[in-house]
Amino acid sequence: MKKMLYIVAAVLAMFFASAHADAQMGKRYYINGGWQFNGTVGNDFVESAQGYGAYMEGGYFITPMFAVGGFASFNTNNEYIPKSTYTFSDGSALTTDLERSIYQVPFGATMRCRFMRSMFQPYVEAKIGAQFSNQSTYMSTFLNRHDNWGFYVSPEIGMTFFPFANTDFGFQVAAYYSYSTNQNKAVDINGINNLGFKLGIAF
Repeated sequence: MKKMLYIVAAVLAMFFASAHADAQMGKRYYINGGWQFNGTVGNDFVESAQGYGAYMEGGYFITPMFAVGGFASFNTNNEYIPKSTYTFSDGSALTTDLERSIYQVPFGATMRCRFMRSMFQPYVEAKIGAQFSNQSTYMSTFLNRHDNWGFYVSPEIGMTFFPFANTDFGFQVAAYYSYSTNQNKAVDINGINNLGFKLGIAF
């Protein structure tokens, strides 16, 4: 009888340990969100790296390692242009400083592959979707703004970390590259390239 009780206790212990491990290693779904630091590269309109961004993403693991889901984020990058004199085609001139801004809002679908199910969960992810963007130039009391849409794609590498027992709350860190086909001939933009990293929370 005592031996049977030991066996039952061992089986129950393994069951609860497995349930606890499942909580720590991730449920069938994930939700991530947080702060985003973004740098625009490869254009002459605004080339800056700033932390005016945020993101939200989530997905469902259709296999233990592969998930599909959706995302949305935004970034604003600004660049100050010192005072200078600009001459126009009609012969007039304007002396002023400028503030240039690129605002980006991508959203769409995600595919994520994680490499292990443990406290640390490194992963690679691909995002594909659409991006709304506007490019603005502020000069004195005048604003010149152009809105446009483009196709968006972004590879990402990152890790989620679940340090607390008996909870699905954790943290996320990731780095990404993105490209969109947004165009603005007025300021010579033919596609927008970004590099950045993300710090957030994970569920």
